[in-house]
Amino acid sequence: MIPMRPRIALLLAAALAALPAPAGADGLMLVQAGAFWMGRDDGPPDEAPLHRVYVRDFWIDRQKVTNAEFALFLNATGLRPPGAARRADPGFEAHPAVDVSWFGARDYCAWKGRRLPTEAEWEKAARGDDRRPSGGSAYGVLDLFGDVREWTATILRPYPYNPGDGRERFDGDGSLVVRGASRDDPVAALSVTRRRSYDRRGAAAGHRDVGFRCATSEDLGGR
Repeated sequence: MIPMRPRIALLLAAALAALPAPAGADGLMLVQAGAFWMGRDDGPPDEAPLHRVYVRDFWIDRQKVTNAEFALFLNATGLRPPGAARRADPGFEAHPAVDVSWFGARDYCAWKGRRLPTEAEWEKAARGDDRRPSGGSAYGVLDLFGDVREWTATILRPYPYNPGDGRERFDGDGSLVVRGASRDDPVAALSVTRRRSYDRRGAAAGHRDVGFRCATSEDLGGR
């Protein structure tokens, strides 16, 4: 017969084992389906109006793609000078990969079996469902608000946000949205609702203050 205290410990361990696994798979965090408040009424015109947007379940990288990760992609795909391996600069391997075009970011995410997040997904990951204007993510996603801005999959169009109006199908026309803030932004510009964008020429170029992370709609479970 198992003594009482060890028996309680075993029951507790079994109960904990039955709980859902942490929502992190291969560095990805789950943002659960639901509506959230997007935009604001007390900011720049392109951020208005404050409105509710429903987003389905998706997973998003906990952190921005790093120089070392992007170098692996370049070496694996042959997108480098012939006979030369691409390496991250010593001491900067874990820094966010910047100077990467929108097309390069898109292709990296596709190589990983993922995609760039939509503008709505990015804002929900940063903002949660409680209208927070800044600060940490409710979903454990890191560094969404600072260091460098991030590419999204979305074409800049007026709010209210509607994923079915063509803004999520970039065919070369329109400007692509970047979200987040960079270390060079003034304090007045530090808001998770701030929208910036680059036209096709700008999207085809790299920018020292723009990085990226990937997302996916695939159900990754608790792996």
